[in-house]
Amino acid sequence: MSRIGKKPVAVPAGVTASIADGKLSMKGPKGTLSIDLANEVTYAIEDGNVVVQPANETKRARSFWGMQRTLVANLVTGVTEGFSKTLQITGVGYRAAAQGKTLKLQLGYSHDVNMDVPEGITVATPDPTTVNISGNDKQAVGQFAAEIRRWRKPEPYKGKGIKYAGEYIFRKEGKKK
Repeated sequence: MSRIGKKPVAVPAGVTASIADGKLSMKGPKGTLSIDLANEVTYAIEDGNVVVQPANETKRARSFWGMQRTLVANLVTGVTEGFSKTLQITGVGYRAAAQGKTLKLQLGYSHDVNMDVPEGITVATPDPTTVNISGNDKQAVGQFAAEIRRWRKPEPYKGKGIKYAGEYIFRKEGKKK
């Protein structure tokens, strides 16, 4: 039994959920999101809750059960509150600047890195060493943050690079004489 899957997902006031054409759609104050329904799981909207149950007793159905329930919960959170990630840039001369739908990064390369911000994502730079990424789709926010981080992962000797806020970088000792 899935402990996560057993819990129904509460749909708050102001959010509408509908199942049609093999998709579960949620509409709320932050927009509309939808996911494709998995065949291994059954979905039902009952008195303000979305209930997810395995369609049969196969191992595959039980595997999908908790994951699909979490995806439904992410839809509800996305259309009500949204998701955000914060990146911190460490290093001499490393900077970021949001310019419209482009994020300009200076990361010690011979050229600036210009990244186009995907649709549905907002990027803010409150200071040159902090990048705030927000949007209503958890996967898109996380993917864009990972793509930014990929340009300069934090290195263990000096700690230079792009890291998530709150991430611990294991520091190594340098060479001994």
